Amino acid sequence: MRWQSGMTYLGFGLLLGSATMAIAAPATPPRQLDIVKSIAKAKPEAKDEASARTSYLLVYFKDETHSLHFATSADGYSFTDVNDGAPVLNGRDVAEQKGIRDPYIMRGPDNAFYLAMTDLHIFAKREGLRDTDWQRPTDSYGWGNNRSMLFMKSYDLTHWTLASVTIDQLFKSTANAGTAWAPEMIYDPDKRKIMVYFSTRNGKETDHMVYAYADDAFTTLTSEPADLFTYPKPGIGTIDGDITKVGDRYRLFYVAHDKPGHLRQATSSRMDGGYVFDPAKVDPETVGTEAPNLWRRHGTDTYVLMYDVFGAKPVNNMGFSETEDFVHFRDIGHFNAPGSPMKATNFTQPKHGAVIPITPAEAERLKTFFQK
Repeated sequence: MRWQSGMTYLGFGLLLGSATMAIAAPATPPRQLDIVKSIAKAKPEAKDEASARTSYLLVYFKDETHSLHFATSADGYSFTDVNDGAPVLNGRDVAEQKGIRDPYIMRGPDNAFYLAMTDLHIFAKREGLRDTDWQRPTDSYGWGNNRSMLFMKSYDLTHWTLASVTIDQLFKSTANAGTAWAPEMIYDPDKRKIMVYFSTRNGKETDHMVYAYADDAFTTLTSEPADLFTYPKPGIGTIDGDITKVGDRYRLFYVAHDKPGHLRQATSSRMDGGYVFDPAKVDPETVGTEAPNLWRRHGTDTYVLMYDVFGAKPVNNMGFSETEDFVHFRDIGHFNAPGSPMKATNFTQPKHGAVIPITPAEAERLKTFFQK
């Protein structure tokens, strides 16, 4: 799906009596990702290709746009938006609620990219996109209710298939689902399938994390969602799960709506359950945080824990900590904060993002695509 440029005539005027009224040329809208019906399979990955992934891709959204944004980095510290801060995919064009949130991206063993997002617009009433606060009645489904996620797949980062996954229509057990928030993915080598995990609730009950498996084309879920992790205190919601395999352990970072709140981690020997609760708060913030995402600095044993500091003042920002042992987390600050090595060169107020390693050639291909 690309924006088509409009008429480009310049200096045209209309004679109205003796007066001439100039008509400005329509601005060319920023370019968008191509949404296609099918994608050609990529060449098999070369043995040394994974080691060549020295660059990084950050996917994020903004409250102002409720749309998808991409930024790349050559060093994991300074990130530049590939579309000069404009969305690479407009939420109004693709989402049932005319807005997306919480994008997550991963690379599969087939060398394809898989991207998932929440179909939700929290300001839709204010922006005249619906007449009600939420998509469905608040009395029955609670704050921020939604019922769909968006699944996308690509081999080149520019041409993507797109599918709407409507949870309440898939299974009897999800018919009364109040939410389908913050989907993320991880490859299950035993089942040879993509495992999708997300936050949900029955009606307006407690938010919790579940997992299910996706089809190979990444267009739907093929198994009923099952519980991923149980918080030890009844009635405490958990959202925004992020799973990474580190060594022989799976590390789940998440948000608990507990007191104190903030980010926590749990570990397991398997990806689909058995996570052991750890009460320790892991982020250094004194204000509200959410959306943890763990990624490794190329060629090191240092992992970066990135999070959405939605409580930052005067505006929200991304925060970052580094760790090697997952016990001690060094605060390295926010994007563009004094003393922080983390820089956002041409964008502000990113929310709920994810970072993956890519090759410099892939980063250059994205840059070239959006500069055309």
